[in-house]
Amino acid sequence: MNSVYASLGTTIFETVSEAARRTGAVNLGQGFPDDPGPEDVRRVAAEAVLDGWNQYPPMPGLPILREAIAGHYARHQGLAIDPAREVLITSGATEAIAGALLALIEPGDEVILFEPMYDAYLPLVRRAGGVARFVTLAPPDWPITREALEAAASDRTRLILFNNPLNPAARVYTRDELSVIAAFCIERDLIAICDEVWEHVVFDGRRHVPLIDLPGMRERTVKIGSAGKIFSLTGWKVGWSVAAPPLLQQLAKAHQFLTFTTPPNLQAAVAYGLGKEDTYFSAMRERFQRSRDRLVAGLCALGLDVLPSEGSYFLNVDIRSLGEMDDAAFALRLIDEVGVALIPVSAFMQGTRTGTTTLVRFCFAKKDETLDSALERLAALPGATGSRAT
Repeated sequence: MNSVYASLGTTIFETVSEAARRTGAVNLGQGFPDDPGPEDVRRVAAEAVLDGWNQYPPMPGLPILREAIAGHYARHQGLAIDPAREVLITSGATEAIAGALLALIEPGDEVILFEPMYDAYLPLVRRAGGVARFVTLAPPDWPITREALEAAASDRTRLILFNNPLNPAARVYTRDELSVIAAFCIERDLIAICDEVWEHVVFDGRRHVPLIDLPGMRERTVKIGSAGKIFSLTGWKVGWSVAAPPLLQQLAKAHQFLTFTTPPNLQAAVAYGLGKEDTYFSAMRERFQRSRDRLVAGLCALGLDVLPSEGSYFLNVDIRSLGEMDDAAFALRLIDEVGVALIPVSAFMQGTRTGTTTLVRFCFAKKDETLDSALERLAALPGATGSRAT
């Protein structure tokens, strides 16, 4: 057995979701919406199955989707992208990340990871032969400092893998904050793999800043996106990488021996969706922001310590206000005792801060009745006051 995977246990996400299914708990753990996604996009996918091409599409992706991605980023982020030479379609963002790591590092190369982090990053780095070095971010602001980057780097550092907006911290990093990473990459001659799947799910008037747009980063950044997050169609697994031609050529070589391609009907539907009017994207953000605010208000009314949520589907609660110090034990006990499923943030801490934290992650990308049902159950928590607001 490969030692990277043989040493892994069942993920907390599967453990929590299985327990929620078994007990009937309200699942605010896994990050998926409980609506079916935009009907017009789904209808284009269905029509493409019946009337379109269902054999192998081109390995880099359908031209209409690569052109749609370039046009979308020109319109929404001011980026000038060559669809023929700088866009690669993948079977989800996780494949894009895996392919980038396999393509860009040699065994023994070091990769800087920021924790808390998506749980796939570390095993993918190790499977590619890389050595992980960690920058541990701290709540409530989760700041990135030059000093922390310097402490994590060495002469063998080749890549930075960074998620912005950051799951599970729900931070949306500003241009000034990103400039710290950009300057470090330029001085150290590093490549940045920037996982930007939450780029459209930002709140309170914020705008996502792509790392690839910062001075000096155009030739050294792999920008990764996801249709699943943009259109709330997480099961489709349609992602992409955007990079300068020398980088993208290497990514394509890895991609051709991973999934090779992605279902053409889904590619056609995503191409259609990316061309939707700006009102779709603003309405999507408003809908999720309203759900965030609904959950925040309810949690604060119960006296819980809610951290800010600037983007993504998530917010975090510090359980010290409940007299709890072990997030994993709390999350598992909560399923049986209260009937609500959450994710402990320690599941995202795989490096320098392994063990427990005092934070649990809630997913608010749910219907009002789902959120309200969870809040009603959480009112039974020992230590919930039912009155305090923050």
